[in-house]
Amino acid sequence: MGIEEKIEQLHQKREQARMAGGQARIDKQHEKGKMTARERAEKLLDPGSFREIDMFVTHRATGFGVEKNTPLGDSVVTGWGTINGRLVYLFSQDFTVFGGSLSEVHAEKVCKIMDLAIKNGAPVIGLNDSGGARIQEGVVSLAGYAYIFLRNVLASGVVPQISAILGPCAGGAVYSPAMTDFILMTKQTSHMFITGPDVIRAVTHEEVTHEELGGAMTHASKSGVAHFAAEDEEHCLSLVRQLLGYVPQNNLEDPPFVPTNDPTERMDQELKRIIPDSAMKPYDMKDIIRRVVDDGQFLEVHEHWAQNIVVGFARMGGYSVGIVAQQPMLLAGVLDIDASRKGARFVRFCDAFNIPLITFVDVPGFLPGVDQEHGGIITNGAKLLWAYCEATVPKITIITRKAYGGAYDVMSSKHIRGDISYAWPTAEIAVMGPEGAVNIVFRKELKAAIDPNAEQVRLAQEYREQFANPYIAAARGYIDDVIEPQETRPRIIEALVMLQNKRDSNPPKKHGNIPL
Repeated sequence: MGIEEKIEQLHQKREQARMAGGQARIDKQHEKGKMTARERAEKLLDPGSFREIDMFVTHRATGFGVEKNTPLGDSVVTGWGTINGRLVYLFSQDFTVFGGSLSEVHAEKVCKIMDLAIKNGAPVIGLNDSGGARIQEGVVSLAGYAYIFLRNVLASGVVPQISAILGPCAGGAVYSPAMTDFILMTKQTSHMFITGPDVIRAVTHEEVTHEELGGAMTHASKSGVAHFAAEDEEHCLSLVRQLLGYVPQNNLEDPPFVPTNDPTERMDQELKRIIPDSAMKPYDMKDIIRRVVDDGQFLEVHEHWAQNIVVGFARMGGYSVGIVAQQPMLLAGVLDIDASRKGARFVRFCDAFNIPLITFVDVPGFLPGVDQEHGGIITNGAKLLWAYCEATVPKITIITRKAYGGAYDVMSSKHIRGDISYAWPTAEIAVMGPEGAVNIVFRKELKAAIDPNAEQVRLAQEYREQFANPYIAAARGYIDDVIEPQETRPRIIEALVMLQNKRDSNPPKKHGNIPL
């Protein structure tokens, strides 16, 4: 056989591999509104940049007749490419081959890609669409999962890891995405659960659909497992590209700087009118965020879960930043179990990858209640405190209104290594709100008063005049400056530039024992 014939044989084998599970299964995939594994890779990456490896790998299993079916590439497509010109590694599970089930060689292909990502310092993206472990391979398949889990942990905080769930993801398969930095799901076509509806029905007699149990909106709004719920696969892959635009390639690099035409000195007079005159009235913190960031662009993370706190990515003066902010529109912006977990997770990601943190504070405290106490608000609230204390990236804090009690300390205060703390003139920094404080401090006086209600109102007003301002904290240097709302953007950007060479470190140790 001459070289031309051998090259033709190569072409035929490549075409055979691209056909994966065959045209009928490819058509079925499309009928479900899903792309094939290679279509997803091509759509995600820059045009023409995908370089596939291990296209000719075949499984080595025998028994149950599987030895008669050895499709090239097995049930996962792996390789590398670029997103906006930056290197990324990916694996894309192929549902048309054995339902995307994980075999020994499937795991080997994924591990090879993850090892390359760690060694070369580039993000790794998993496009998940799998029926789970390949039953015919038994414990070998389970071992494959464990090899991947180990690499998820070793890569954590070294390179960004992103999981897109584009089909089923069940049983042990869910733990790999759970250990990555971000999970994106598609509405209606993706599901995640440890045990499916059939097993639940048999064991607990509960009736639940796949969508109710583990659909995109379930995990985006109830469990907090999913960070993003995309409308469809194209939207999901677009979100992955957007997300990677804010993060560095690895933990030794700074995030990408993107020059902006939005003037760094721009002031917004509308900011003066956002805070209501009454401290009891809500306002939308996202209005403030969008008015101060570059071009009003804010990529919110966990938009549908624990909505009393807002987290996400933006740019300020071209610098990538992570934003954490209370949301007075929901529960008055109080910190509860879920909000603490959400904030802590995001703060730790930003700190791991050198992304400065901007914190907007309007917090009345931690949510009281039996359910919160029994659910572990102490331990969970401590997670957010821990994350801020541990973080060594630049930390800039803006108190817009309330900063009460321990929640004031937690929200990136000066006392836990916040670098720059600004307050608006509307800031109220105190141990607790006026009414609660008066009821405790003047308990006896209120009991003896002729008109307790009138006396409470009078004392609360005195307390408010004395403490509902930022100047006592500023007098002690706890607040670096009291700024006018409209100058928030330029003041933050000035601070970011000033802090760009910040150096801070934690004591040498194997790792801390975060209150999990």
